[in-house]
Formats: sequence, C-alpha cells, structure tokens
Amino acid sequence: MPATPLAIPDVMLFEPKIFADARGAFFESFNVREFEAATGLQRDFVQDNHSVSARGVLRGLHYQAAPYAQGKLVRVVVGAAFDVAVDIRRSSPSFGKWVGVELSAENRRQMWIPEGFAHGFLALTEGTEFLYKTTKYYAAGSDRSIRWDDPEIGIKWPIDGSPLLSPKDEIAPSFSAAEVFD
Repeated sequence: MPATPLAIPDVMLFEPKIFADARGAFFESFNVREFEAATGLQRDFVQDNHSVSARGVLRGLHYQAAPYAQGKLVRVVVGAAFDVAVDIRRSSPSFGKWVGVELSAENRRQMWIPEGFAHGFLALTEGTEFLYKTTKYYAAGSDRSIRWDDPEIGIKWPIDGSPLLSPKDEIAPSFSAAEVFD
C-alpha cells in the first residue's frame, strides 16, 4: 500500500492498490508490515470506531491527553469527508500547523494521524461513514478538544456557513487555551 508523507511529514496518506474487474473490486485495507515500513512505527491498534454523519456535520478537533494519547488510522467507507490533523506538539517545528485531505469511499485513501495531533473532519455527503483505528482505548478523563474555527490555526474548511456541531464542540477552547503536548 503506497504511503505519502503530507505537508506535516508525520502525517501519512495511504492509497491502496485496487484490483478491479467486472465483478467489483478488492483491496487490502490494512497490513501491519506495510504500515510499519511506511511510518517507521510499531503500533498496536486496540479499538475501531465507526461514525455516521449527515452532510455538513463537523466532528473535532478532538484528541486525548497523555498518557492516553491516540494515534489514528482513519478512512471513509461511505460518502466523503474533509479530514484534518493539527500538530499540537509544542516541540515540533510544525506546532499549530494543519494538513487536510479528502477521504472518500471512492478514493479509498486512509490517513495516519500520530499521537500528539488533534483530529477533525467535515462530512461532505449525506450519511458519511467514517472508520477510525486507534492505538489507545477511549479514556473519558483524557478527552480534549480545540475549536474547529480557531483563527490561530486557520483551517480552511470546505464549507459555506456554519457546520453542524455537537454541544461539546460548540464550547471547545481556543488553541491558545488548549492542553497540548510537550
């Protein structure tokens, strides 16, 4: 599975080899050897999450604080989403920077978001189904968020107007007030 580092090199885009014919298609959606070769990391994925979102729903920017920081391998299996990772590692040269790509059922791309990043996505189609493989279990006491529209980060979401948000995301703190990683 070919992997490409994005503008923040720790964030990787995986694009599977698709074998298609008159019957349909087949592709390998995950291979630990190829993941480790591409990222240089050994990670155990311990939890899979599946969300379904209406068009215009924005989920994020979410992360878990240490010691429960999660790496995420994410993909869309129905519809399309604009997926974003924000570097919140204070010691990183890309601290406060973001990268975003469109993930869809059609392009079958996956994005690796390492520990130390906030993550969010905007559903671009009705009934967007988003899958996350995580490296740590969900820990409610470590759950954190950052405002989706924080001007210091400056994410260019592909939306006119305001997205649909959860009550938690509506009151998320600014980037400057957020708990970040060293």
